[in-house]
Amino acid sequence: MTKILTGGVAKSEVASAVAGLGLPGVEVLVSNDMDAAVQLRAGQADYFLGTCHTGAGASLGVLVGLLGSAACHTFGRSVPTAEQIEALLGEGKKVFGFAVDRVEAVVPALAQAIAVRTA
Repeated sequence: MTKILTGGVAKSEVASAVAGLGLPGVEVLVSNDMDAAVQLRAGQADYFLGTCHTGAGASLGVLVGLLGSAACHTFGRSVPTAEQIEALLGEGKKVFGFAVDRVEAVVPALAQAIAVRTA
């Protein structure tokens, strides 16, 4: 089972969007950045999706500080392609940030790519 944690301004909306996809083998839970960092470091969670108004700083600030930039990526206000998402997952990125107004575009692509990779 792949565990995705959500945090930030739209954490509930992101969790609902992931859950609404009905992806087999994917569990999603609303969290916060501190708890998520602890769970990711301990291997109790696999991914974190964080949101803020710009998708740049607050969406991942604590996680970058605690897990390092090698594990984190922010899309900001951009909408990534499937190829970009796959490349980031291939690099070992587990923490993703994006703007709240991009939830509908980013979450399905990202969650589906995670589900395929971890199936």
